[in-house]
Amino acid sequence: MKKLTLQQKTELEALAGQPDSQIDTSDIPEVSFSDKAVVGKFYRPIKKPVSVRLDADVLDWLKRSGPGYQRRINLILRLEMQRSLKT
Repeated sequence: MKKLTLQQKTELEALAGQPDSQIDTSDIPEVSFSDKAVVGKFYRPIKKPVSVRLDADVLDWLKRSGPGYQRRINLILRLEMQRSLKT
């Protein structure tokens, strides 16, 4: 990581000392939120490995849809969690 020069540090201190109203932000695009925004689209919860004992028929049903049965288990549990949090 490159260190700041004395001149860069001085410029940053001068900018930090200015009130927001004096900072020129005309070259920055305005942030707008639209109906197309998806809440949580980039949210990636931390995954934790666990050991779960499932009934054989439930596991067979989950695996019948092909690869990704663990992801489906997580989705089913997440949907139930969200449903229960709404009540």
